[in-house]
Amino acid sequence: MSKGYKMPEGFLWGGAIAAHQAEGGWQEGGKGLSIADVMRAGANGVARIEDDAVLPDQTYPNHWGVEFYSHYKEDIKLFAEMGFKCFRTSIAWTRIYPNGDEAVPNEEGLKFYDDLFDTCLENGIQPVVTLSHFEIPLKLVKEYGGFRNRAVVDAFTKFAETCFRRYHNKVKYWMTFNEINNQTNWRSDHALLQNSGLILKDDENWEEAMFQAAHLEFVASAQAVQIGHAIDPSLQIGDMIAFSPIYPLTAKPEDVLFAQRAMDYRYYFGDVQANGEYPAWVRHYWDRKGIHVDVTPEDEAILKAGAVDYIGFSYYNSNAVEYNENNPEMDYDEPNSSVKNPYVPRSDWGWQIDPVGLRYAMNWMNARWHKPMFIVENGFGAYDTVEADGSIHDDYRIKYLSDHLLQAEKAVAEDGVPLIGYTPWSAIDIVSASTGEMKKRYGFIYVDADDEGHGSWKRSRKDSFNWYKQVIATNGEDL
Repeated sequence: MSKGYKMPEGFLWGGAIAAHQAEGGWQEGGKGLSIADVMRAGANGVARIEDDAVLPDQTYPNHWGVEFYSHYKEDIKLFAEMGFKCFRTSIAWTRIYPNGDEAVPNEEGLKFYDDLFDTCLENGIQPVVTLSHFEIPLKLVKEYGGFRNRAVVDAFTKFAETCFRRYHNKVKYWMTFNEINNQTNWRSDHALLQNSGLILKDDENWEEAMFQAAHLEFVASAQAVQIGHAIDPSLQIGDMIAFSPIYPLTAKPEDVLFAQRAMDYRYYFGDVQANGEYPAWVRHYWDRKGIHVDVTPEDEAILKAGAVDYIGFSYYNSNAVEYNENNPEMDYDEPNSSVKNPYVPRSDWGWQIDPVGLRYAMNWMNARWHKPMFIVENGFGAYDTVEADGSIHDDYRIKYLSDHLLQAEKAVAEDGVPLIGYTPWSAIDIVSASTGEMKKRYGFIYVDADDEGHGSWKRSRKDSFNWYKQVIATNGEDL
């Protein structure tokens, strides 16, 4: 093991999953349909397709996940064996409000999370909970148009209040919307649907729709922060940003400026949620592009009063951009603007592996948002092989996590960045959000299931399980 730095006393070591990728039980306990329940399986390089209903001849991997719904007690015992201090998961919105707009919540769904959080606490593990993790109720998409409609803001805040009132004595750390800024990474309707529940109308300006929906999510998030603090002032309620640094490919001034503009565009979400207001450039951008966003004075007051307490973020990779004279305004369009960085390797799924970028990201956010930070996702999707004796030797995962953790520890110990905790993705193998595959594995714990949901569902420890157990036992010193 390499030598790391000890993290501060009380540091929250743990792991992360999302309800729709792990729980399964898609029709159990009165649960309704979410957008995740109509996402077909994809593959490496094959996008997932969303249907408007569950079709009998299609495969929907989120229907089974890894059967966490029925295995959670067993799984949490394994997390406790690793030494987890916290466990990040999400509350499936449609377990609590099956259609999203019911007058009263579903008690059976509420009871499931009571039992889940109690099991965590009995094992010395603090739950860390995301309210909306790509799981918006399908009815709110089809009948209301997702977050283009202020009625969905009301539905979300009602859901949030129900959760805060029910669980505030069990859950201290919360996040509102998972990777809220992923919708700027527009490749198809997929990102917009996952984040905001948007289905674009014919010839609709996708960017205007995205900015409007994001604005209403900001309002919903800020209202949730205020509601949570009113119920229990001790609650810590954060945002959740997907952070991938965007570097200039060269020192050419135009490349440097383009990278800066790209970072502004990708991460203005954090500006609004942490600082409580839009940065000046956004309004100028809207004017220049002819984009209209309904931002009222009442909205602005809500944003200011509902700034988040901390920055939750994911970190997997970095990107780079190169100035193109055909884009003189330097407008950032991630699929077309990104270029390969020749100085970093890539994973089997084409993600650029950049541990130093994590330290850069933490310093960038600290200088800009001045809030405590929480790394709530960081991990390596890879093919795992089960040996004849049942062992899984995932040295590649250990190296990825060790290299990234060392940079995070340097950011804390040498740069003074305030970091609450670290919950790598994922605590246990789950269905990949991007591809719907099981073969793209992230966990410390192997689940015997294939892409079609066939297998014994048996759990087994990978080599990374014992490695991470030692990391936690030494508070980060042994990497």
